[in-house]
Amino acid sequence: MLNKVHHINFLVKDLESAVRRYQRLFDIQPDATSTLAARGVRTARFKLGDVWIVLVQPTNPDSVPGRHLAEHGEGFFLISFQVDDVESASATLQERGGRLLQKAPRQGLDDWRVIDLDPADTFGAQMQFTESAADKAS
Repeated sequence: MLNKVHHINFLVKDLESAVRRYQRLFDIQPDATSTLAARGVRTARFKLGDVWIVLVQPTNPDSVPGRHLAEHGEGFFLISFQVDDVESASATLQERGGRLLQKAPRQGLDDWRVIDLDPADTFGAQMQFTESAADKAS
């Protein structure tokens, strides 16, 4: 069911400052920056091999990322696993007793379709499935 780690998200208070720090510390440049208004975030993505590292700045304090940042501070937020078909992976997970936080996938960055797993099933870790036609080839 799981193909690979697709992306890892880190929450930050100030996206521009965080990008400059990553550039300085790791000598990497962002491949893309985006705004996901529906999710209430701004992002910067760095491609590391075939895994995306995503810095996420909440723009809405009442969004899931905004509440998580307020409660836990900056740092690791979630890990996302690439699957061939997000609906099929979700159905298999549920057949095996797993739970999802949404009834249907939502639109992520680019062509990413994502769905969140219930952290109660993953020992408190924020995890999700991602389907991306563009990243299947990598």
